[in-house]
Amino acid sequence: MAAPVYPAWLGRKLAAGRQGQRQKRLPRPLVLANQVAIRRQHLGETMCISEMTLMMACWKQNEFNDAACTKEIQTFYDCVAKADAERKERLKEESLGQMGNLSPKTVNKLLRRFPNITSDF
Repeated sequence: MAAPVYPAWLGRKLAAGRQGQRQKRLPRPLVLANQVAIRRQHLGETMCISEMTLMMACWKQNEFNDAACTKEIQTFYDCVAKADAERKERLKEESLGQMGNLSPKTVNKLLRRFPNITSDF
């Protein structure tokens, strides 16, 4: 059995309807946004966990007496100071763009300075 033959005007109308469906797939114009989502790039590693564990174990053994655990407490504070200095140095390098990737905060700042041109003059 042969396929049905439609009149020419009906074939054009059906083809136009299919083209309209294809064009509806792009609801927004294809331009970059003026901001990016602020997400953590990486969680990083936890620092000073072993020192904190030793300090808490000492507290527990000595009934939470700070005088008996001064060595462990000082070791923990030294580790925290060192980790904080490393974190600040890493943030300074990231803000200068030396790491190769810009932080979302820096990207948003640059996009505010140089926004997309959305209208023609």
